[in-house]
Amino acid sequence: MTESAPTQGIESNRLEAFSDAVIAVIITIMVLEIHAPDGGDFSDLKHITPTLLAYVLSFAFIGIYWNNHHHLLRATKRISASVMWANLHLLFWLSLIPFVTAWVGEHHMSHAPAAAYGVVGVMAAVAYTLLTLFIKKANTDTAISDALSKSYKGRLSLIFYVCAVPLAFVNPIISYALYVAVSVMWFVPDRRLAEVPE
Repeated sequence: MTESAPTQGIESNRLEAFSDAVIAVIITIMVLEIHAPDGGDFSDLKHITPTLLAYVLSFAFIGIYWNNHHHLLRATKRISASVMWANLHLLFWLSLIPFVTAWVGEHHMSHAPAAAYGVVGVMAAVAYTLLTLFIKKANTDTAISDALSKSYKGRLSLIFYVCAVPLAFVNPIISYALYVAVSVMWFVPDRRLAEVPE
């Protein structure tokens, strides 16, 4: 069975719209996991501080993916079946973020939740990398192919996530520091994609 020829124009817009909707649902689910404190004083917030911090980190994580994903699809001229499946693969791992965020929020000093957060981070990074590879394959004659040729931040963030998983069993704080470092690294969107003409 051969892959159908890449399609143009509207397919990229539909894929972006679908992805945006899924990401919006992911954020909604994540914020619903935050429950108000029992008391009515600001001091009562200290009991849910780990949950709030986990939410902030995960919101930044998803926001960074959404931002770069937006630029990636806007710069993409053709969409193939492989690109669509790779995009679903990425959304699958992003959809697990509310689960690991809630787990970390409830047990932030436990080893397994911190490691699980890193595993999701690793797999999301791998999924995004695969998506870019399939997009390059479907767009070999366009500007995006050259723009995606080098990704130092992508490689470095993947290394950070991979290191954070075993380090979670040494001290979860080290893992969280690495996750924050990745978010800071990607706070500025990928300029390679932003500069590709639509």
